[in-house]
Amino acid sequence: MKILIIHGPNLNLLGRREPEIYGRLTLDEINRECGRRGQALGLETECRQSNHEGEIIDWLQQSEAEGFAGIVINPAAYTHTSIAIRDALAAISLPAVEVHLSNISSREEFRRRSLTAPACRGSICGFGLASYLGALEVLKLTLSEN
Repeated sequence: MKILIIHGPNLNLLGRREPEIYGRLTLDEINRECGRRGQALGLETECRQSNHEGEIIDWLQQSEAEGFAGIVINPAAYTHTSIAIRDALAAISLPAVEVHLSNISSREEFRRRSLTAPACRGSICGFGLASYLGALEVLKLTLSEN
């Protein structure tokens, strides 16, 4: 089973961008750990990052045709602003789990509302790398039930 992991805008700066909030791991390190956990779970992971909303939407729309079974998505700032990404998530039949490194509920007021989470199976936030790893575990269980 293939899982698409989508990282939104500015996540390419992880490791040096506000490490007190997002931690010191780089995106490459997160992708490597997701690959390791995926492999241990019998999942093939493919990680993509974009700072462009339309590209993320295209990836979501093409995910089924590309043979993916589920999606882990960190929409980053688009979480709070993108109705278009929310609609793309709602339009596909694949299960998606929204993740965030930080606890968005304890952040600034504008970050506390997710437009995209209601179109996902669920969300995991506030656990750094473990948010991503937990999402892979949940997807494996979800896909095994079907």
